Amino acid sequence: MRFYVNVDHVATLRQARRADEPDPVTAATVCEQAGANGITVHLREDRRHIQDEDVRRLAASVRTVLNLELATSPEIVGLAAGLRPHQATFVPERREEITTEGGLDLKAEIARPGEPLRRAMDRLRKAGIRISLFIDPDPEAIRLAATLGATAVELHTGDYAGATVDRRPQPLARLQRAAALGRQAGLAIHAGHGLTYRNVQPVAAIPEVEELNIGHSIISRSILTGIGPAVSEMRALIDAARAR
Repeated sequence: MRFYVNVDHVATLRQARRADEPDPVTAATVCEQAGANGITVHLREDRRHIQDEDVRRLAASVRTVLNLELATSPEIVGLAAGLRPHQATFVPERREEITTEGGLDLKAEIARPGEPLRRAMDRLRKAGIRISLFIDPDPEAIRLAATLGATAVELHTGDYAGATVDRRPQPLARLQRAAALGRQAGLAIHAGHGLTYRNVQPVAAIPEVEELNIGHSIISRSILTGIGPAVSEMRALIDAARAR
């Protein structure tokens, strides 16, 4: 299973002081050395954490693969087309949200005048970039993602991650069904959002899931242990879940 580390919140700490440290690019290098298969960053329209120059430097320095999360802002899509990360993951974005609150509403996106999502996907696909869509684990969303020609979907794990232990079976089953349906539709299956050291293993054990994106929990743990050990610990949990 591929395990990508999201280093957004290294930049969040840096931006709290508008300083030059901690550096998310340096953090990304340590994550790779500690077992990450890729690096994920979200370049938001409001630039609340990751900045354009961070993405440029990561595109030049990442030795595994770079997964760039983005909305359909023409400016950011243009930057992605020029830098050509391995993968672009389209996500919904609202300026007032603290973090991404759910998957793309693909039915609404298709109905928007000019279909900006489809146009953005086409532009990045022509640049040779792998396209993933961040969606809720919903059969209709999976069908529409396949219709749009996405290579992959990233299933939003927030409902599962936010549930108490006794209430996790239902959202986990929903993820399992969506993963199987997505694979049947010819999509690569990724998952992420809210995954932690305490809840990652049941999701990692879903056979169809081939990529996990995890950020906040790892960066939080790294304050106490260092980022290398934090990544290594998550890597070990994922590998153990897959081996069962």
